Amino acid sequence: MSINRYEKAWLGFSAVMVVAFLSIIGYFSFVAGFQTPQEAEVIDPTRIEEDGRFAEPRVEEVIPGELYNVYMVARMWSYSPKELSVPRGAYVKFYITSPDVQHGFHVVGTNVQANVIPGYVTVITAKFEKPGEYLIVCNEYCGRGHQFMQAKLLVTEG
Repeated sequence: MSINRYEKAWLGFSAVMVVAFLSIIGYFSFVAGFQTPQEAEVIDPTRIEEDGRFAEPRVEEVIPGELYNVYMVARMWSYSPKELSVPRGAYVKFYITSPDVQHGFHVVGTNVQANVIPGYVTVITAKFEKPGEYLIVCNEYCGRGHQFMQAKLLVTEG
């Protein structure tokens, strides 16, 4: 059996590319020290109600008109709180956790999107420049009733 010279060329090219990709991954993993985020805050999912931040989910004004912290709990099949209000142009830092299963967090019409994993606190910061009403949905299938999991973010004019 003989192999056509074009097939040999493609096989050689493929082997070189595999070696190149593995070399790049190895370089960035071991030499450059790039790693996945390691500083995620861990929380006991069975004791979320004992954590002051999540015992009463809320919007907290840190710097009036500039920075707001939002503490949310995503659980089958709802977000708490169900309605949030922040002023236009302020930075909003979301702290979200889950006591049961993995959930998604997506503010429709924006690029705000994160996974909410039980046992961790997901932190995401966003700035909303356009006033209006935004729907927050779970974009990670979390069981029966998933389609009803939503909240509302109201961005007010000042």
